[in-house]
Amino acid sequence: MDRRQFNSLPWLALGTAAWLYAAEARAFSLADLSNADASKGLKTALEKGALAAIGNLGKVDGFLGNPQVRIPLPGFLNDASQLLRTLGQGERVDELLTSLNRAAEAAVPQSRDLLLNAVKSMTVQDAKGILGGGNTAVTEFFSSKTRPALATKFLPVVTQATAKVGLVDKYNSVAGKASEFGLVKKEDANIQQYVTGKALDGLFFMISEEEKKIRENPVGYGSSILTKVFGALQ
Repeated sequence: MDRRQFNSLPWLALGTAAWLYAAEARAFSLADLSNADASKGLKTALEKGALAAIGNLGKVDGFLGNPQVRIPLPGFLNDASQLLRTLGQGERVDELLTSLNRAAEAAVPQSRDLLLNAVKSMTVQDAKGILGGGNTAVTEFFSSKTRPALATKFLPVVTQATAKVGLVDKYNSVAGKASEFGLVKKEDANIQQYVTGKALDGLFFMISEEEKKIRENPVGYGSSILTKVFGALQ
């Protein structure tokens, strides 16, 4: 065999391997993912997002100190808050506002086991479709599957946390009557239910923010399945 031909064989093999790897990387897309990998990636993203959201919200000032999820006073009470302050009721207004947000902060950690169990037990028949549905499609899907159960879990915690504020019962009494005449939205007529809804809004908002980060930089999470699945979307 020609010595020059023999020496060139290793380089030829390396070059071929590099070309094949590059071609495969270019060709890999969502369509190339197996349903099992797509489902696993979706669930891993949800788990990461849920834990991050709980960590951010389930602490002092998790809601109150975050303008993106801070819970305002409900309905007409929010509209009348400035007037109440001028009438010397500013301390009561602040007390109620703080109480609402503290209730949400206390409720969120209660969702941990329910969220994680829901992720693990969830059947995802069309994971690829969900993954390719937009920047927050995974969170929106998860919300549709778990929100009612979470509301049931949150409500007793919120009720206990807001019971310490005397103004709550007075508000519910007045707002309940006002809602009968269409002056207050039905969902705003009960503070406990109002806070529960807002707490869930904040929870899923923060999960969606984490989903966006995962989509933008899956490699940064140090997870091979996230890198594989969300990398295929880029």
